[in-house]
Amino acid sequence: MSEEIVVIEGDGIGREVVPAAVEVLDAIADDSDAVGPFEYVEADAGDAVLAETGEALPRATYDLAANADATLFGAAGETAADVILPLRDAVDSFVNVRPARAYPGVDALRPETDVVFLRENTEGVYAGHEDRLSADLSTLTRVVTDSASQQLAEFACEFVEAGRGPDHRDGFTVAHKANVMRETDGRFRETVLEVADERGVAADEELMDAFATKLPLDPSQYGVVVCPNLAGDVLSDLAAGLVGGLGLLPSANVGTDNGLFEPVHGTAPDIAGEGIANPTAAILSAAMLLEHLGYTAAGGRVRTAVESVLADGPRTGDLGGSATTAEMTDAIIARL
Repeated sequence: MSEEIVVIEGDGIGREVVPAAVEVLDAIADDSDAVGPFEYVEADAGDAVLAETGEALPRATYDLAANADATLFGAAGETAADVILPLRDAVDSFVNVRPARAYPGVDALRPETDVVFLRENTEGVYAGHEDRLSADLSTLTRVVTDSASQQLAEFACEFVEAGRGPDHRDGFTVAHKANVMRETDGRFRETVLEVADERGVAADEELMDAFATKLPLDPSQYGVVVCPNLAGDVLSDLAAGLVGGLGLLPSANVGTDNGLFEPVHGTAPDIAGEGIANPTAAILSAAMLLEHLGYTAAGGRVRTAVESVLADGPRTGDLGGSATTAEMTDAIIARL
Protein backbone atom coordinates (compact mmCIF):
# COMPACT_ATOMS: atom_id res chain seq x y z
CA MET A 1 0.00 0.00 0.00
CA SER A 2 1.42 3.39 -1.01
CA GLU A 3 1.83 6.25 1.42
CA GLU A 4 0.28 9.58 0.48
CA ILE A 5 2.47 12.66 0.55
CA VAL A 6 0.88 16.03 -0.14
CA VAL A 7 3.25 18.29 -2.08
CA ILE A 8 2.74 22.05 -1.75
CA GLU A 9 5.40 24.02 -3.61
CA GLY A 10 4.07 27.44 -2.61
CA ASP A 11 5.75 30.58 -3.92
CA GLY A 12 9.19 31.67 -5.11
CA ILE A 13 11.96 29.13 -4.80
CA GLY A 14 9.52 26.71 -3.20
CA ARG A 15 8.63 25.82 -6.79
CA GLU A 16 12.26 24.80 -7.39
CA VAL A 17 13.44 23.20 -4.16
CA VAL A 18 10.34 21.09 -3.43
CA PRO A 19 10.54 19.28 -6.78
CA ALA A 20 14.22 18.63 -5.98
CA ALA A 21 13.22 17.05 -2.67
CA VAL A 22 10.60 14.90 -4.43
CA GLU A 23 13.28 13.70 -6.86
CA VAL A 24 15.34 12.55 -3.90
CA LEU A 25 12.35 10.79 -2.32
CA ASP A 26 11.74 9.01 -5.62
CA ALA A 27 15.38 8.01 -5.87
CA ILE A 28 15.49 6.49 -2.39
CA ALA A 29 12.17 4.69 -2.96
CA ASP A 30 13.35 3.28 -6.32
CA ASP A 31 16.59 2.11 -4.73
CA SER A 32 15.03 0.27 -1.78
CA ASP A 33 12.22 -2.26 -1.56
CA ALA A 34 11.82 -1.23 2.09
CA VAL A 35 10.84 2.38 1.31
CA GLY A 36 7.54 3.54 -0.16
CA PRO A 37 6.02 3.47 -2.66
CA PHE A 38 4.84 7.05 -2.36
CA GLU A 39 1.76 8.60 -3.92
CA TYR A 40 2.16 12.34 -4.40
CA VAL A 41 -0.85 14.63 -4.32
CA GLU A 42 -0.15 18.16 -5.51
CA ALA A 43 -1.89 21.04 -3.77
CA ASP A 44 -1.67 24.83 -3.85
CA ALA A 45 -1.14 27.55 -1.28
CA GLY A 46 0.45 30.98 -1.10
CA ASP A 47 0.44 34.38 -2.77
CA ALA A 48 -0.22 33.12 -6.31
CA VAL A 49 -3.20 31.08 -5.15
CA LEU A 50 -4.59 34.05 -3.24
CA ALA A 51 -4.39 36.20 -6.36
CA GLU A 52 -6.13 33.51 -8.41
CA THR A 53 -8.79 32.24 -6.01
CA GLY A 54 -9.07 34.77 -3.18
CA GLU A 55 -7.76 32.21 -0.65
CA ALA A 56 -4.12 31.77 0.35
CA LEU A 57 -4.89 28.32 1.73
CA PRO A 58 -7.84 26.68 -0.04
CA ARG A 59 -9.92 24.37 2.12
CA ALA A 60 -9.11 21.50 -0.23
CA THR A 61 -5.38 21.92 0.50
CA TYR A 62 -6.01 22.02 4.25
CA ASP A 63 -8.08 18.83 4.07
CA LEU A 64 -5.48 17.03 1.95
CA ALA A 65 -2.73 17.83 4.46
CA ALA A 66 -4.95 16.78 7.37
CA ASN A 67 -5.63 13.35 5.85
CA ALA A 68 -2.27 12.51 4.24
CA ASP A 69 0.55 10.49 5.74
CA ALA A 70 2.83 13.54 5.50
CA THR A 71 3.09 16.91 3.74
CA LEU A 72 6.10 18.51 2.05
CA PHE A 73 5.82 22.30 1.82
CA GLY A 74 8.06 24.91 0.18
CA ALA A 75 7.44 28.51 1.18
CA ALA A 76 4.84 31.26 1.03
CA GLY A 77 5.44 34.97 0.55
CA GLU A 78 3.26 37.72 2.01
CA THR A 79 0.63 35.13 2.92
CA ALA A 80 3.01 33.02 5.03
CA ALA A 81 1.03 33.45 8.27
CA ASP A 82 -2.19 32.62 6.45
CA VAL A 83 -0.68 29.42 5.09
CA ILE A 84 1.79 27.86 7.47
CA LEU A 85 -0.09 28.39 10.74
CA PRO A 86 -3.28 26.69 9.49
CA LEU A 87 -1.23 23.93 7.84
CA ARG A 88 0.44 23.19 11.15
CA ASP A 89 -3.01 23.02 12.66
CA ALA A 90 -4.11 20.65 9.88
CA VAL A 91 -1.47 18.08 10.83
CA ASP A 92 -2.12 18.64 14.55
CA SER A 93 1.48 19.70 15.03
CA PHE A 94 2.54 20.52 18.57
CA VAL A 95 6.32 20.80 18.07
CA ASN A 96 8.53 22.31 15.38
CA VAL A 97 11.88 20.49 15.19
CA ARG A 98 14.64 22.69 13.75
CA PRO A 99 18.20 21.31 13.61
CA ALA A 100 21.00 23.80 12.92
CA ARG A 101 24.32 22.12 12.10
CA ALA A 102 27.54 23.28 10.51
CA TYR A 103 28.74 20.97 7.73
CA PRO A 104 32.25 20.20 6.45
CA GLY A 105 32.96 22.17 3.30
CA VAL A 106 30.57 24.99 4.18
CA ASP A 107 32.02 28.31 5.28
CA ALA A 108 30.38 28.58 8.70
CA LEU A 109 30.85 31.40 11.17
CA ARG A 110 30.85 28.81 14.00
CA PRO A 111 31.76 25.38 12.57
CA GLU A 112 31.27 23.76 15.98
CA THR A 113 27.51 24.53 15.90
CA ASP A 114 25.22 21.51 16.36
CA VAL A 115 21.95 22.57 17.98
CA VAL A 116 18.38 21.28 17.70
CA PHE A 117 15.51 23.63 18.57
CA LEU A 118 12.26 22.07 19.79
CA ARG A 119 9.75 24.88 19.43
CA GLU A 120 6.25 24.86 20.86
CA ASN A 121 4.03 25.07 17.79
CA THR A 122 0.49 25.99 18.81
CA GLU A 123 0.51 28.83 21.35
CA GLY A 124 2.38 31.90 22.47
CA VAL A 125 1.99 35.06 20.42
CA TYR A 126 1.35 32.98 17.29
CA ALA A 127 -2.00 31.80 18.61
CA GLY A 128 -3.63 34.46 16.45
CA HIS A 129 -5.40 36.60 19.07
CA GLU A 130 -4.70 40.09 17.72
CA ASP A 131 -7.07 43.05 17.71
CA ARG A 132 -7.03 46.62 16.45
CA LEU A 133 -9.14 48.31 19.09
CA SER A 134 -8.82 51.90 17.96
CA ALA A 135 -6.83 54.21 15.72
CA ASP A 136 -4.23 54.31 18.49
CA LEU A 137 -4.35 50.85 20.06
CA SER A 138 -3.71 47.27 18.97
CA THR A 139 -3.40 44.27 21.28
CA LEU A 140 -1.90 40.80 21.13
CA THR A 141 -2.89 38.08 23.58
CA ARG A 142 -0.26 35.49 24.47
CA VAL A 143 -1.55 31.99 25.21
CA VAL A 144 0.34 29.39 27.29
CA THR A 145 -1.22 26.24 28.74
CA ASP A 146 0.06 23.48 30.97
CA SER A 147 -1.18 20.86 28.51
CA ALA A 148 0.73 22.17 25.47
CA SER A 149 3.87 22.83 27.51
CA GLN A 150 3.70 19.33 28.97
CA GLN A 151 3.24 17.72 25.56
CA LEU A 152 6.31 19.57 24.27
CA ALA A 153 8.30 18.57 27.37
CA GLU A 154 7.36 14.90 26.98
CA PHE A 155 8.48 15.02 23.35
CA ALA A 156 11.75 16.69 24.37
CA CYS A 157 12.44 13.99 26.95
CA GLU A 158 11.71 11.23 24.45
CA PHE A 159 13.87 13.02 21.89
CA VAL A 160 16.96 13.09 24.09
CA GLU A 161 16.30 9.65 25.60
CA ALA A 162 16.30 8.21 22.06
CA GLY A 163 19.68 9.82 21.39
CA ARG A 164 18.34 12.12 18.69
CA GLY A 165 20.08 15.19 20.06
CA PRO A 166 23.69 16.23 19.43
CA ASP A 167 26.27 13.93 21.00
CA HIS A 168 28.12 16.67 22.85
CA ARG A 169 25.32 17.45 25.32
CA ASP A 170 23.01 15.45 27.58
CA GLY A 171 19.45 16.54 28.30
CA PHE A 172 18.17 19.90 27.08
CA THR A 173 18.11 23.63 27.79
CA VAL A 174 14.87 25.56 28.34
CA ALA A 175 15.09 29.06 26.81
CA HIS A 176 12.51 31.47 28.21
CA LYS A 177 11.84 34.97 29.52
CA ALA A 178 10.09 34.08 32.76
CA ASN A 179 11.79 36.89 34.63
CA VAL A 180 9.55 39.35 32.73
CA MET A 181 6.62 37.29 31.43
CA ARG A 182 6.08 35.67 34.80
CA GLU A 183 2.66 34.17 34.22
CA THR A 184 3.09 32.90 30.65
CA ASP A 185 6.76 32.01 30.31
CA GLY A 186 6.73 31.23 34.02
CA ARG A 187 4.08 28.57 33.41
CA PHE A 188 6.00 27.24 30.40
CA ARG A 189 9.28 27.06 32.32
CA GLU A 190 7.78 25.40 35.39
CA THR A 191 5.89 22.79 33.40
CA VAL A 192 8.80 21.79 31.16
CA LEU A 193 11.27 21.56 34.04
CA GLU A 194 8.78 19.58 36.14
CA VAL A 195 8.32 16.99 33.37
CA ALA A 196 12.07 16.68 32.91
CA ASP A 197 12.54 16.17 36.65
CA GLU A 198 9.82 13.51 36.80
CA ARG A 199 11.41 11.61 33.92
CA GLY A 200 14.96 11.97 35.19
CA VAL A 201 16.14 13.96 32.17
CA ALA A 202 18.83 16.57 32.73
CA ALA A 203 17.48 20.06 32.03
CA ASP A 204 19.02 23.47 32.56
CA GLU A 205 17.61 26.88 31.66
CA GLU A 206 18.66 30.13 30.04
CA LEU A 207 16.97 33.49 29.63
CA MET A 208 16.38 33.82 25.90
CA ASP A 209 18.20 37.15 25.57
CA ALA A 210 21.24 35.72 27.37
CA PHE A 211 20.98 32.68 25.09
CA ALA A 212 21.06 34.98 22.04
CA THR A 213 24.34 36.44 23.32
CA LYS A 214 25.97 33.18 24.38
CA LEU A 215 25.07 31.06 21.35
CA PRO A 216 27.22 32.99 18.82
CA LEU A 217 30.09 33.19 21.31
CA ASP A 218 30.16 29.46 22.08
CA PRO A 219 27.50 27.30 20.42
CA SER A 220 29.10 24.11 21.75
CA GLN A 221 27.55 24.76 25.18
CA TYR A 222 24.09 23.98 23.77
CA GLY A 223 22.55 20.85 22.30
CA VAL A 224 18.76 20.47 22.40
CA VAL A 225 16.93 23.74 23.16
CA VAL A 226 13.25 23.78 24.18
CA CYS A 227 11.52 27.10 23.44
CA PRO A 228 8.19 28.87 23.36
CA ASN A 229 6.87 29.55 19.87
CA LEU A 230 8.27 32.99 19.02
CA ALA A 231 11.59 32.36 20.77
CA GLY A 232 12.13 29.16 18.80
CA ASP A 233 11.42 30.98 15.54
CA VAL A 234 13.87 33.80 16.21
CA LEU A 235 16.65 31.85 17.94
CA SER A 236 16.79 29.15 15.26
CA ASP A 237 17.22 31.85 12.61
CA LEU A 238 20.07 33.23 14.70
CA ALA A 239 21.66 29.78 14.64
CA ALA A 240 21.27 29.68 10.85
CA GLY A 241 23.65 32.62 10.62
CA LEU A 242 26.30 30.58 12.44
CA VAL A 243 26.20 27.59 10.07
CA GLY A 244 26.02 29.20 6.63
CA GLY A 245 22.49 30.50 6.19
CA LEU A 246 18.84 29.53 6.10
CA GLY A 247 19.41 27.44 2.98
CA LEU A 248 20.79 24.71 5.23
CA LEU A 249 18.00 24.48 7.82
CA PRO A 250 15.20 21.93 7.49
CA SER A 251 12.27 21.59 9.86
CA ALA A 252 9.57 19.15 10.88
CA ASN A 253 6.17 20.12 12.26
CA VAL A 254 5.33 16.98 14.19
CA GLY A 255 1.89 15.84 15.29
CA THR A 256 0.79 12.64 16.99
CA ASP A 257 0.27 10.80 13.68
CA ASN A 258 0.93 13.36 10.98
CA GLY A 259 3.66 15.78 9.99
CA LEU A 260 4.47 18.80 7.82
CA PHE A 261 8.03 19.17 6.57
CA GLU A 262 9.43 22.45 5.26
CA PRO A 263 12.70 24.33 4.78
CA VAL A 264 13.10 27.19 7.23
CA HIS A 265 13.94 29.67 4.46
CA GLY A 266 11.42 31.85 2.67
CA THR A 267 10.57 32.45 -0.98
CA ALA A 268 13.81 34.31 -1.92
CA PRO A 269 12.10 36.39 -4.65
CA ASP A 270 15.43 37.88 -5.75
CA ILE A 271 16.55 34.53 -7.18
CA ALA A 272 13.22 32.79 -7.78
CA GLY A 273 12.93 31.28 -11.24
CA GLU A 274 16.66 31.40 -11.95
CA GLY A 275 17.31 27.75 -11.09
CA ILE A 276 20.08 28.54 -8.62
CA ALA A 277 18.28 28.06 -5.28
CA ASN A 278 19.97 25.86 -2.71
CA PRO A 279 17.88 22.66 -2.34
CA THR A 280 19.67 21.48 0.83
CA ALA A 281 17.05 22.55 3.39
CA ALA A 282 14.17 21.07 1.37
CA ILE A 283 16.03 17.79 0.82
CA LEU A 284 16.96 17.54 4.49
CA SER A 285 13.30 18.21 5.30
CA ALA A 286 12.50 15.23 3.06
CA ALA A 287 14.96 13.18 5.12
CA MET A 288 13.04 14.15 8.26
CA LEU A 289 9.83 13.15 6.46
CA LEU A 290 11.29 9.70 5.76
CA GLU A 291 12.22 9.28 9.41
CA HIS A 292 8.73 10.36 10.47
CA LEU A 293 7.26 7.63 8.27
CA GLY A 294 9.52 5.08 9.95
CA TYR A 295 12.23 4.92 7.27
CA THR A 296 15.05 5.82 9.63
CA ALA A 297 17.83 4.21 7.59
CA ALA A 298 16.62 5.87 4.38
CA GLY A 299 16.50 9.27 6.07
CA GLY A 300 20.05 8.72 7.27
CA ARG A 301 21.17 7.81 3.75
CA VAL A 302 19.71 11.04 2.36
CA ARG A 303 21.37 13.07 5.08
CA THR A 304 24.74 11.37 4.45
CA ALA A 305 24.46 12.05 0.72
CA VAL A 306 23.69 15.72 1.36
CA GLU A 307 26.63 16.04 3.75
CA SER A 308 28.94 14.43 1.20
CA VAL A 309 27.95 16.87 -1.53
CA LEU A 310 28.23 19.83 0.85
CA ALA A 311 31.75 18.69 1.71
CA ASP A 312 32.99 17.96 -1.81
CA GLY A 313 30.69 19.94 -4.08
CA PRO A 314 29.04 20.90 -6.29
CA ARG A 315 27.46 23.72 -4.30
CA THR A 316 25.08 26.54 -5.14
CA GLY A 317 26.12 30.18 -5.15
CA ASP A 318 25.03 30.91 -1.58
CA LEU A 319 27.58 28.31 -0.45
CA GLY A 320 30.40 29.72 -2.57
CA GLY A 321 29.87 27.49 -5.61
CA SER A 322 28.31 27.93 -9.03
CA ALA A 323 26.02 24.88 -9.31
CA THR A 324 22.39 25.10 -10.32
CA THR A 325 19.62 23.62 -8.21
CA ALA A 326 19.39 20.70 -10.64
CA GLU A 327 23.13 20.06 -10.61
CA MET A 328 23.30 19.94 -6.83
CA THR A 329 20.22 17.71 -6.67
CA ASP A 330 21.66 15.33 -9.26
CA ALA A 331 24.90 15.13 -7.27
CA ILE A 332 22.99 14.24 -4.10
CA ILE A 333 21.03 11.54 -5.92
CA ALA A 334 24.27 10.15 -7.39
CA ARG A 335 25.69 9.86 -3.85
CA LEU A 336 22.68 7.78 -2.81
